[in-house]
Amino acid sequence: MDRKRVRLISLVGSILLILLSGDASVRQEDLKTRYDPLIQKKAAAHGLPAELIHAVIKVESNYNQFAISEKGALGLMQLMPDTAIKYGVMNVFDPEQNIEGGVKYLKDLVKLYKGDRNLVLAAYNAGQEAVKKHNGVPPYSETKNYLKKIEYKNPYIRTKTIIYRYYDENGQLCLTNNPFYLPAKKN
Repeated sequence: MDRKRVRLISLVGSILLILLSGDASVRQEDLKTRYDPLIQKKAAAHGLPAELIHAVIKVESNYNQFAISEKGALGLMQLMPDTAIKYGVMNVFDPEQNIEGGVKYLKDLVKLYKGDRNLVLAAYNAGQEAVKKHNGVPPYSETKNYLKKIEYKNPYIRTKTIIYRYYDENGQLCLTNNPFYLPAKKN
């Protein structure tokens, strides 16, 4: 996609955002507040800090659900088309789908880089291959600036694994992190 077309689509998306909100003075804080319940829900479901998701969205799209980058990243969390497909996002401009896909991707990166904030965010920005090629944060000025802009400053990203406990048919206590292993509820 050529740059003029990308800018035009992004501009149209910004205009749509203003029209949908009914107010030309939509502030980033208002948008943050609008998406916070959804971000809290996805953060809890996937065990990631909501502050991290907010920080990524702020830098990636500034809460513009119709954002399109010059490189073709789309939506609130600026998912590349291949990444969106990989994480089951059918409509990248739907906030719920976009955030779900972005959070799943972030969670995979957190696992891959053992919670190292800089590696996780560098991979989100420049790609996993760039991190692998440079054996760490790539020396790209865009990626270095990205790491500085992200407001999530904790050097380690912790995930919260939910542990479910239940008693089996023999009365024995069982623990699992997979909700599909839970016995069906009796009516």
